[in-house]
Amino acid sequence: MITIDDFRKLELRVAQIKEVNDHPNADKLVILTLDLGDRQKQVVAGIKSFYTKEGLIGKQVVLVDNLEPAILRGVESQGMVLAGSDESGLALICPEKNLKLGSIVK
Repeated sequence: MITIDDFRKLELRVAQIKEVNDHPNADKLVILTLDLGDRQKQVVAGIKSFYTKEGLIGKQVVLVDNLEPAILRGVESQGMVLAGSDESGLALICPEKNLKLGSIVK
């Protein structure tokens, strides 16, 4: 269990996928370029088996914006996109309607 204060430390923001590239060292990973309105971030995500590049471009997603950067199979990831999964597969967590890029998710 975490406290509400722990949860409040997360900075969740709306971002739009601007570019999708194959990861050079992993078959199931893609490299996303995300637009937050005032800046861009690069995120490595394990969603290649569930989405086409064309289906991802322009999609708004929820980003954990203050996650410490990590090197994933040789590529820096500057955050994490949220997704849910079950026996049927994986689905990105997306706003119900388009929001201003960088909007806070609470």
